[in-house]
Formats: sequence, structure tokens, C-alpha cells
Amino acid sequence: MSDKPILRYTLGREERLKSRKKISALFAAGKVIPLPPFRLLYQIHPELPALQMGVAVSTRNFKKAVDRNRIKRLIREAYRLQKNELKNSLEQQQRGLSLFIIYTGKALPDYALVFEKTGKLLDALMKKTNEIPQ
Repeated sequence: MSDKPILRYTLGREERLKSRKKISALFAAGKVIPLPPFRLLYQIHPELPALQMGVAVSTRNFKKAVDRNRIKRLIREAYRLQKNELKNSLEQQQRGLSLFIIYTGKALPDYALVFEKTGKLLDALMKKTNEIPQ
């Protein structure tokens, strides 16, 4: 057997940001990375689990719940497939991270755009977390 860690492309219950307290703290004191059509709020903390995320789509831009849910599904899927590098980095630094991805666009995106922009957001976030001293 090899010593490589097994990559798990999951997004379980413990990895989802659901607590109202954590979400309101994130919106109050979190930092922002704007990358149209997304806006990423994040907050670094010393507690585990290492990585928790949430997703939001504006009702103002998308009146139908079907459209909002589709966009959220696309974002979660793109995040799920690309988060492992960030997660491993945080575990090595023994840090936790809460992040919230907000879709600010006005048109229904295709998966290729969501995947590309989510990857760029996570790369930018990883650079930011690596810059901060422990």
C-alpha cells in the first residue's frame, strides 16, 4: 500500500455551514474576495472541523426557486471536486475556515464557468490563508 492520503470527494453534513451564529459572525467579521459573478466571504479560526462552507443565491436576481437551487447545486459540486488541496493545507496548519460563496450574477451560469471561477476562488483563498502567520 502507498502512503498517499485517500482523496474523498464528499461534502458531508459536518462540512456544511449551517449555524446561524457562525453565519452571522462570518458576515459581520469575515473578509471578502470578489471575483465576479461570485463573492466569497471567509473567516479563519483555530477550531475544527477544518473547513465549512455555505452557498447563497439572491432571490432578487432569480425569482424561481428552481433556478436558485440549480445554481447552488452547481456551486456545491464544483467546490466538492476542488476543495481537497485547501482542506489539506488547513489541516497541516491546524486551522479552521468558514467560507460562504454568494452568486451575484444575473444570468443562469453553465457548469464550466462555475467550475473555473470556483477553482480561482479557492486558489485565491489558499494564498490568503498561507500568507497569514500561525
